[in-house]
Amino acid sequence: MAKVELKQPIVQEISEQIKDAQSVVLVDYRGLTVEQDTQLRKQLREAGVSYKVYKNTMMRFAFKGTDFESLDPQLEGPSAMAVSTEDATAPARVLAKFAKTAPALELKGGVVEGTYYDAAGIAQIASVPSRDELLSKFLGSIQSPITNLARVLNQIAEKGGAGEAAEAAPAQEEAPAAE
Repeated sequence: MAKVELKQPIVQEISEQIKDAQSVVLVDYRGLTVEQDTQLRKQLREAGVSYKVYKNTMMRFAFKGTDFESLDPQLEGPSAMAVSTEDATAPARVLAKFAKTAPALELKGGVVEGTYYDAAGIAQIASVPSRDELLSKFLGSIQSPITNLARVLNQIAEKGGAGEAAEAAPAQEEAPAAE
C-alpha cells in the first residue's frame, strides 16, 4: 500500500474533527510526564474537548482551505491539537489553567470562531468565562432587582404596614369632607 493511502484516513479524521469546530488550540506537550498528560486529557474530556497528537504534515493537509489554515506557522515541533465543537473558549481555558501547574505545556496558538490568536491571545481568551457562567451571571443580575422588590413587599406585609397605609388613606379623605 502506498504511503499516501495510509495517510489519507488520518487527514480525513482530522478534517472530520475540525469540520464543526468552534475552536482549535495547538500546544507543545514536550516535557509532560505521563501522569500530567493523563490529568490533562481527563480535564479536557470533562470539558467536552477532544485532544490528540497528530503529525504536523497531516494537520497541514487537513487545515488547508479552512479557517484553521492560519495555524500553519505554528506547526513546528511536537504539536497536540485540542478541538471544541460546543464551547469556543473551553480548550484555551483548560489548557491555560493546566499550563500554570505544568510549565512544560506551552500554548502555541489557536483559532477561535474563525479568528487566529497567538499564544498571548489564547491566554487572554482563557480568562473569558464559559457561556454557562456568563448566562448565570446575566440571569442573576436580572433576578436581583425582582428578588429585592419581593423581599421589601414581604417585609411590609409582615409588619402590617400595608394594612396601616390602607386605613390611613380613607381617614385623610374623610377629614376634609367633615369640615
